[in-house]
Amino acid sequence: MHKEEFSLPRSLAANERLHALIPGGAHTYAKGDDQYPEDLAPVISHGQGAQVWDIDGNRYVEYGSGLRSVSLGHAHPKVTEAVRRELGRGSNFVRPSLLELEAAECFLATVPTAEMVKFAKNGSDVTTAAVRLARAVTGRPRVAICADQPFFSVDDWFIGTTPMSSGIPDAINELTVSFPYGDLAATEELLTRYQDEIACLILEPAGHTEPPDGYLAGLRALADRHGCVLVFDEMITGLRWSEAGAQGLYGVVPDLSTFGKALGNGFAVSALAGRRELMERGGLRHEQERVFLLSTTHGAETHSLAAAMAVLTTYVEEGITARLHALGERLAAGVREAAAGAGVGDHVVVRGRASNLVFGTLDEKLRPSQEYRTLFLRQLLAGGVLAPSFVVSSALTDADIDHTVDTVARACEVYREALDAGDPAPWLGGRPVKPVFRRLA
Repeated sequence: MHKEEFSLPRSLAANERLHALIPGGAHTYAKGDDQYPEDLAPVISHGQGAQVWDIDGNRYVEYGSGLRSVSLGHAHPKVTEAVRRELGRGSNFVRPSLLELEAAECFLATVPTAEMVKFAKNGSDVTTAAVRLARAVTGRPRVAICADQPFFSVDDWFIGTTPMSSGIPDAINELTVSFPYGDLAATEELLTRYQDEIACLILEPAGHTEPPDGYLAGLRALADRHGCVLVFDEMITGLRWSEAGAQGLYGVVPDLSTFGKALGNGFAVSALAGRRELMERGGLRHEQERVFLLSTTHGAETHSLAAAMAVLTTYVEEGITARLHALGERLAAGVREAAAGAGVGDHVVVRGRASNLVFGTLDEKLRPSQEYRTLFLRQLLAGGVLAPSFVVSSALTDADIDHTVDTVARACEVYREALDAGDPAPWLGGRPVKPVFRRLA
């Protein structure tokens, strides 16, 4: 049996200190140590490009950097230079700075399907603002979310639909309904059932599979016919699908859209964008009731806006989206070949668009398995690959991907041993990793 000696004593001690001071031991549930094999959740010291170092001195090729936010790689020189230029000029003022105007112009030039934009700090700020705006302009109470997608906001209108709904009144939960991705007939049935009650349809326009032919255009037509607002959550698809997001790639224009993650390359910035007619309801130049749209102390913080401008410019000038796709295709092909070579091609599966790859770990009966995910993650970590997903950054080199594929190949050999034994438990090193959304800790 394969014996794993890899350990992280300093990270283990730091994790205990983190849990003593920070609920969950991290500021994002997806970064929690319960998402990693027991006692093997590295605490990061620093990063450079596509690599990070933990406080135990180990170096890793990193994927899914910053929950998909660091798509250019850590400490990207153009981004850090843009931020450094602003450091000595102040970060926040009592009136708008010129940088706010320049950032808005830069964003809208990159995402020309939108007419106005307002910046904030995280994705939940702007998705919730989109929901509030949709309710205001339609006068309707209900929100329809895509049921097949994992996350839209930390706010009550969404979290009440998850297993972690504690603290959210049923009266709020009842105002959120769901529709299945790709099924126009079911969505129309929902809109008819709640005729004149649904303020908006909110969804990620694409995910681990491509939208069916005509689906997004059909959804656009349904929203128009039923008088509701179409909202695209482009937190993930923004920049990774095209510089203008999924709406730019597929040619279907939503009423509102939300961006974040890749927009700041790790700096805290998000954006609500959309049609002037709707967005202006959160402004001052109209005669209707005002909407308290977004009013954030730090939304205009200059360092993050400078970072966003540098990111947008780099994507356009250097063809970053195309590079992400090329790197992802190389990685996916290598992982699939390695898995097939070890006889686990049906069990270790790579899914998603090349710029946004995830992997599935399936058991003997081809069912998703947290136990086999634990085994796989443990082997990757021991091989110097930190990969809760296979989401690439443009800083990856061919050597990084070759190393990853070699590590995956060795992990797949262990995976095959566990399948042959009919029990992965001896390879887990403790409890299995856990899903983020669960009712009990």
